[in-house]
Formats: sequence, structure tokens, C-alpha cells
Amino acid sequence: MASRPTPDPSEDPTEDPAGVAARHDPTPPPLVVAASLVALQGLALVALGVLQLASLTRESFTLGVGVGVFFLAFAVLLLAAARALLRAETWGRGPVLLAQLIQLGLAWTNRQELPLLLTAALVVTAVVAVLGVVHPSSVARLAREP
Repeated sequence: MASRPTPDPSEDPTEDPAGVAARHDPTPPPLVVAASLVALQGLALVALGVLQLASLTRESFTLGVGVGVFFLAFAVLLLAAARALLRAETWGRGPVLLAQLIQLGLAWTNRQELPLLLTAALVVTAVVAVLGVVHPSSVARLAREP
């Protein structure tokens, strides 16, 4: 009689050690879109921060450094949050939603001073990012514990 091979627990579909299947689920498209937009916003803030630091003058040195460093720090937070969303880490949702609400407020407050195209871009990217994060498939993916 031939002996049966012992089953490998990693091949048993009923066993899911440490939530391996949850970590390997594909990221829902709305969450990918939201994370991509947030990453672009972060890159734009990096550019603004570098430009601010590059255009320092003696009269505005302290304020310029503060604004430049703030832009760079906020950019790092947004880039990290975008990466967290792509990795389905729940902590990324809060900073992303807060940043989009701030962006909507800035667009509304400065709608008279900013060009219409820039205002529209700020509003559209913020709304699409929020919708991507709160989409039911995104919420379901972020709710899973790895």
C-alpha cells in the first residue's frame, strides 16, 4: 500500500496562519486611486518646500525656513500615508482624510485669488481621494486585520 503524504498546513485552504490571505488580497482600485492622488499631493508639497527653501531672503529667512520645513514634513506624512493605504494599513486613512478636508478648505478660502483651474484641481483631487478612501471596497480592505 502506498503511503499518503502528510498534508502541508500552508497548502490547506481552510487554514490561514496569521492572516496571510488578507495581506495578499489585491488593493481595491478606489484605494489605489486615492493613494496615488495623495502621493502626487505629497510630491507637489516636496517641490513647494524645496522651492520655498531655495528662495530664502535675509528678510524672510525665519518664516521661509519654517514654511519650507512644514511643507516637507507634511509631504513626508502624506507619502507615508499613501504607502500605508496601498499596504492596507488602517492608520493611513486618518491623515489622508484630514489632509483632503484641509485642501478643500484652502481651495474654498482662496477661490478668488487662485486661478480657476488650480482651484478646480484642488477640489477634484480632494473629493476623488476622499471618495476612494470611503468607498465600501476600500473600507472593507482597510478593516481587515493582517
